[in-house]
Formats: sequence, structure tokens, C-alpha cells
Amino acid sequence: MKHGHEPFVRVVKRTNISKQKVILYRVAALLGALLAGALLVAMLGYNPVQMYSDMVSGALGKTLIAVNKKGIVEFSTSSQATLKIVTLLLVTSLGLTMAFKMRFWNIGGEGQILVGAISCSYIAVHYGNTWPHWLLLVVMFIAACIGGGLYGLLPAIFKAKWGTNETLFTLMLNYIAINFITYLQYLPAWQMDGTSFPKIRNFSDATRIPEVLGVHAGWMIALVLAVLVYFYFAKTKQGYEITVVGESANTAKYAGMSVTRIILRTMFVSGAICGFAGFLQVSGASGTLSTDTANGAGFTAITVAWLSGMNPLLMVLYSCFIAILQRGSNRIQTTMGIPKSAADMLIGIILFFMLGVEFFINYQLIFRARHAKEEAAAV
Repeated sequence: MKHGHEPFVRVVKRTNISKQKVILYRVAALLGALLAGALLVAMLGYNPVQMYSDMVSGALGKTLIAVNKKGIVEFSTSSQATLKIVTLLLVTSLGLTMAFKMRFWNIGGEGQILVGAISCSYIAVHYGNTWPHWLLLVVMFIAACIGGGLYGLLPAIFKAKWGTNETLFTLMLNYIAINFITYLQYLPAWQMDGTSFPKIRNFSDATRIPEVLGVHAGWMIALVLAVLVYFYFAKTKQGYEITVVGESANTAKYAGMSVTRIILRTMFVSGAICGFAGFLQVSGASGTLSTDTANGAGFTAITVAWLSGMNPLLMVLYSCFIAILQRGSNRIQTTMGIPKSAADMLIGIILFFMLGVEFFINYQLIFRARHAKEEAAAV
């Protein structure tokens, strides 16, 4: 091929890259992100070392574990708030990964969290003061999973039957769920007694998940769920079917798999796990329902899923990483007076590096001059 017709640079998919090189690339990306963030902060006139120190202390506290005034060992106040974010991100990213593994682009995690939260909140509002604690939690859990699962199943049905675009479909469903909560805020049965203020009442103590080390037990369940999802993909027939459908739907059909059934089943599970995240929010983290219940986790979890390469175990680490960034950015706004826009830009730079390195892990750039030398050497 003449150089005049050959592009200056070509993108070629890597066929083989060692784990050591992958780790090296990711470490380099992290260091590059931290250096770029430090440069940004220094240009704004702030101390980068103090900034990163404040971010870590703001997210984790001076000590991770502390003893409260009652002499009970628990997570420090700062780390408790961070762990709640980690739990929400981890569970949501596990749910989204179920769909992403089969190349079904579920951008509706936010809506599925909210519908799961709405479903279990109905039980909390109407029966929170009458049913026993254990029954409330069981029924709320089931309601959240069914609600989120059915909301995830809806775009899957349309995709399987009429070939609709699941990305747009799931994205639009998010806004329906948010606005439905706004509607609920104006219903007298959902409001605080004796007031017409558009706010959903706080739920009774009987609806709350027990705490472990000062944080609702959902964080422990999330860790167990990550292990279960890992083995689901690695060791079960259904997990294998999801992988095959993701690689090639035609191959799956040729192997005798019912692609439609797999899509419907997997999207129900995906939505159910996101709905479970909604249950953890209203029953564990906040004790009520609002339009901020999901708090953007449905979108942030997409980043967690991609950074981890769809590996449920790595999602634990990346959920912690992003939660620390979020909490830390709030801290430096207070302690150092860094504007919110600059703090958000800092997070964006770090995530840009962390996501961008995945491109170079999976692909390589072949430049024209290098290609010419390789051809000459081959001759």
C-alpha cells in the first residue's frame, strides 16, 4: 500500500497483553491523573498536597474506626457517610453489569433504583406502624426487587419484540420515575401528619435495616452480592449464556440458546438488583423517599462498571475510589474554599485518565512510519 493512501495512524485491537502491563498502564494513569489534578489546583492558587490530604481525611476521617461516646466500636463519622455511597454505587454497578455483559446498554439504573425505592416505600408508608420489624423488611425487600425488576424488564420487552433502542428507552424511564416521586410528595397519605408541605414523611424505626459498626448492614450484603455475581458469571450456565449473547447473539442462537428469554431474564435481574439498591437507600441510608434518593448513582455506577472491566470484585475497589473522590471534593470546598466547579473539574480529570487508559489497554496506535519500518524489516 502506498503511503499516500495509508492513514497516518490506525487503531488496532490488541490480541494479547500481559496482566503486568495492564497493571502498569493503570498505575501510570492514576499517577498521571493525580499530577494533572495537582497542576490544575496549583494553577488556581491552592496547595495540591493539602488538597489531596483533605480529600482523604474528609472521606475517611482521621481514623477509619473509632469508639463513640457510648464506648461502641464503629466506623468514624466521615467513613460512615463514604461507606453509604460505596454501598449504593457497588450494588447499582453490579445490577448494571448484568445488562452490560450481554451488550444491553441499560442507562436506566437511576430509574430502577427509584422504582425499587417507591415500591418498598409504599409498604413503609402504609404498614410501617402496624407490621412487625422482620416482616416489614422482608416485604419491602421483595417489593423493591420486583418493582426494579419489572421496570428493567419493560425496555427489554420492547427491545426483544420491536427492536427499540434500549439506551434511549432506559434513559427516558429515569425521568418518569423521578417525576412520579414528585407526584407522591403531594399526596396527603405520603406527607407528614398535620402538614401539606410536599415532602414524604420519615419512615418508622421498624422499617430501618439494622446497623453494623454504625452503618446499615447493607454494606455487608453488598460485599456478599459482589462475590455472588462474580461466581454467577464465572460458574453458572446462565452467566455463560449472558457472556455468549454479549459476544454474538447469532452465535448464541446457533448454539440453541433462546436469546429473547436470556435478555428478558437478565434485564429483570439487572433491574431487581438496582431496585434492591433503592431499598438500601430508603430503609438504610435515609429513612425516607425523595427525588434525590438515587443521588446520581445510576449514572456514576456506569463509570464504576467500565473502570472495573465488568469484574464484580474490582467494582468494590472502584466504588470506594469514586466515593472517596465525591466525599473528598465536598471536603476541599469547605476547608480550602475551592469552588464546586473546580472540584468537579478535578474529579472529571481523574476519571478521564482512568477511563482513557482502558482504550490503550484494549487498542494500540500504529503510525505510518512505524508500519513502513515493520514492512521493510519483514522483507
